[in-house]
Amino acid sequence: MKLNELNNLTSSFGSTDLMPVLFVGHGSPMNAIVDNIFSRTWMELGKTLPKPEAILSISAHWETRGVFITAMKQPRTIHDFGGFPQELFNVQYPAPGSPELASETRSILKKAEAGLDQSWGLDHGTWSILKRMYPSADIPVIQLSLDYSQPARFHYDLGRELAPLRKKGVLIIGSGNMVHNLRMVAWDKLDEPGFGYDWAIEANEKMKRYILDGDYKALIDYRSQGKAFDLSIPTPEHFLPLLYTLALKEEKDQIEFFNDQAVAGSLSMTSLKINKG
Repeated sequence: MKLNELNNLTSSFGSTDLMPVLFVGHGSPMNAIVDNIFSRTWMELGKTLPKPEAILSISAHWETRGVFITAMKQPRTIHDFGGFPQELFNVQYPAPGSPELASETRSILKKAEAGLDQSWGLDHGTWSILKRMYPSADIPVIQLSLDYSQPARFHYDLGRELAPLRKKGVLIIGSGNMVHNLRMVAWDKLDEPGFGYDWAIEANEKMKRYILDGDYKALIDYRSQGKAFDLSIPTPEHFLPLLYTLALKEEKDQIEFFNDQAVAGSLSMTSLKINKG
């Protein structure tokens, strides 16, 4: 990184201890309004993590051609789903944006010429979690899009370039699901906690093992990991945010799993926190 880029970061956000990084399995948008083990854990995270100066979210639900960063002062709350009760559509998360952080993030990215976006906002991959973690909505939030035209290695490498933000009080969150196959959801098992198909459990356990072993190459090369991975990741958008999170782990950092549970057969809520070592 060039000296002027570090100076730009310092101009808006002072130096802090190394912030944690999260990958959060966000699951159903209903987790934003129902009381369950997942939403309670998110609430506890908000109480125990160092309060961030700002939040950068990489959500499964903002796919673009090219890379974009939300740069508006007041991002809208996007209800990007259907078939849920009106109570969920009524939810607003009026957190401010941060044009300054968007510009500074853009300046440190070298893998892509990121565009500054004025039209997106906060989708449910972001606000459903943050509504529980930080219900006051008083922390600036920006989103980084997923370039659907790029391979997994690109996303991992782009994630590594976000590392300076951890030292500027920015909480970086990847939001998706490690196992996510909506076509194979067992709708009759929604109320049976922990139910997972054999292939979903197999893939989830292998992913955790790769993560703990630091074998990120195997995760980047997820298409070569066999049938269980193919069924668990039929499309990559919910998996890729995990790579951004893992890319930010430093050598001495510690990994802690939470919400490690299968849902409805073909989903997993398994999440992880990277703590300063």
